[in-house]
Amino acid sequence: MSDQIVTLSDQADKARLLRSLHVPGVPLVLPNAWDVGSARAVVDAGFPVVATASNAIAAALGYDDGEGAPSEEMQFVAGRMAASVDVPVTVDAEAGYGMAPGELVEALSGIGVVGCNIEDSDHANGGLIDVDVRAVYIAEMRAAAERIGVPLVVNARIDSFFPTSPLAENQKRADAVRRAEAYWSAGADCVFPPGAGPDDLRAVVEVGAPVNAGLPLKAGSLDELRAIGVARVSVGPQLYRSALDHLRTDLRSLLETRK
Repeated sequence: MSDQIVTLSDQADKARLLRSLHVPGVPLVLPNAWDVGSARAVVDAGFPVVATASNAIAAALGYDDGEGAPSEEMQFVAGRMAASVDVPVTVDAEAGYGMAPGELVEALSGIGVVGCNIEDSDHANGGLIDVDVRAVYIAEMRAAAERIGVPLVVNARIDSFFPTSPLAENQKRADAVRRAEAYWSAGADCVFPPGAGPDDLRAVVEVGAPVNAGLPLKAGSLDELRAIGVARVSVGPQLYRSALDHLRTDLRSLLETRK
């Protein structure tokens, strides 16, 4: 029992540290990792937090994104990553894998992570989960985290702009703002509208919640995101794909030497 108390206390400290790093205009930059090697590389490079990318982990395991991988396998990888580094680890929990809010929070605490993304895409039925339904889920996650004693940092992903969104272009910004307001009120620590343009991000920032923005590695501007006032920046599976590109280049070179 004493070891568990120490573990929960350490997790709570890491969660508070993670939350404190979400500063509008001075964003926490998260290079998303997918295994122990990449997690350690992130820390060795000097980043204070490790984030996972579900897309990359699923691909590395041979599954499709969008909860195509079994939750047990995703959690195993995330747990190995959390055990391999001393910094806070936040994971992409997709839409929750069909778990009840309390069950998900307990599972995340059990593998040693202190933050998570939770998205509102409906992987079972398509489209987006009703905003009120997702807000209740987030509120129940917050209550479960308080019961456990680890203030899990919840990054509510808003998929209004996502390619699978069923919304018309002229509906997306208003929908994203409405979801940001609801999730922030429900207890989310940060909101994340992937695919949002600069004007869309500004509208979401005005809600008052810390905002996570995606950064295209080859075309994005971190300075622009700072000026908009985002509090968190992530790159998703781009580093994984870049690593594969380098691998393919090396393999082609190696193949050439055999001729």
